[in-house]
Amino acid sequence: MAAKRKLKKGLLVLIGLLVLIYLWQFQLVNYGLMQLRGQLEVVYGAESLEDFLEDPTTSYENKAKIELVLEIRDFSFNQLGIDYSENYTTVFDQNDEPSMWVVSACDPFSFTPRIWKFPVIGGFPYKGFFKKGKAIEEARRIKESEALDVRVRTAGGWSTLGWFKDPILSNMLKRSEGDLASLLIHELTHGTLFVKDSVSFNENLASFIGDKGAVMFMENKYGKESPEVIGYKNKMTDEDMYIDYALESASRLDSLYKAITDWTLEEKKQAKEDMYDSIKLKFTEIEFLSDRYKGFYENLQPNNTYFMSFLRYNSQLDVLEEEFQKNFHGDIKLYLAHLKENYPSL
Repeated sequence: MAAKRKLKKGLLVLIGLLVLIYLWQFQLVNYGLMQLRGQLEVVYGAESLEDFLEDPTTSYENKAKIELVLEIRDFSFNQLGIDYSENYTTVFDQNDEPSMWVVSACDPFSFTPRIWKFPVIGGFPYKGFFKKGKAIEEARRIKESEALDVRVRTAGGWSTLGWFKDPILSNMLKRSEGDLASLLIHELTHGTLFVKDSVSFNENLASFIGDKGAVMFMENKYGKESPEVIGYKNKMTDEDMYIDYALESASRLDSLYKAITDWTLEEKKQAKEDMYDSIKLKFTEIEFLSDRYKGFYENLQPNNTYFMSFLRYNSQLDVLEEEFQKNFHGDIKLYLAHLKENYPSL
């Protein structure tokens, strides 16, 4: 009888602690449950590649893209040294709609991002939502209550870092071969190495390995001088020019912000708008190899979060390139082995 009373008391204490935790971290717990529900809907709503390929309604183009995904996976594991996983062995039909929206926020007069803190995985300068309305609500709340620059964007893909088996999202299959390879290798890199509280390093590394790996994949499949590889490299050259200009623009803005710290708020806003106009105008002077970015800035309404994303994903690429070439002679497998050995991963 005493043992039963003791057990009952223990259970009541545990329930009480759980209630206190829920009340203490109400928003965080609710967000976690909402994200878990959304992620499970994606995971359990996905079908195997075998079923997708055997489905008579699956188009020839999508079947070819699935075969390509299998090639990219094999290449990533065998040639790049990416850790094996069951990711991208299922397909989730998005019905031509985005599956996730990402909110990011930044100080309006510096490139200081807002950080969201999460248990285990640490701090992130962005927050994902499976419901568009929730993302817009969060963005509006932050803009109004914290007076930050805010941006909501869709996510073409994401990694759950091994918590779930990540599926191919059907919208991924609309990408070109090189873009699809870059995206998959980027996300598979996250599953191989992801350092807590080091989002910029993680994203820069995944972008670096994704881009390098995609070129290697295309060269391995078609040959270095093939039209497919040359076309993809030209496209990447345009993208590199675009990224370089965005980083240069971020640098100009950063210098401006440091120079106007003592100005009035209205003066700061005007100086910022004038700089944005200058950035848009100079963008038209870039001589791209294709029409991919023609008129791109004309209707763009950038704020600090827009430029912050380039700093997050691309600002360390030159440093990684130097280390990659100098110490590892262009060998991605050796480079990844070194990083996995020297950096603690989640």
